[in-house]
Amino acid sequence: MSSVAIRLSKEFINQAEKYAKINMRTVPKQIEYWAMLGRCAEDNPDLSLDVIKDCLLAQEEVKQGQISAFEFRNE
Repeated sequence: MSSVAIRLSKEFINQAEKYAKINMRTVPKQIEYWAMLGRCAEDNPDLSLDVIKDCLLAQEEVKQGQISAFEFRNE
């Protein structure tokens, strides 16, 4: 993965540091996370942030093989 230097305001960096600590991420990973969520939100304007997060979690579960077949019941 390549990297590039960008200028961000000190206020933004301070906010990222706070959230990074809470979420046990590095500051760059926190900023990447926010950017990814923002991109997903722009690509899917009709979805709430919670739905976007659930979809991303589901995609990761599939990647890790944490899936099971759904069985329909005839009642």
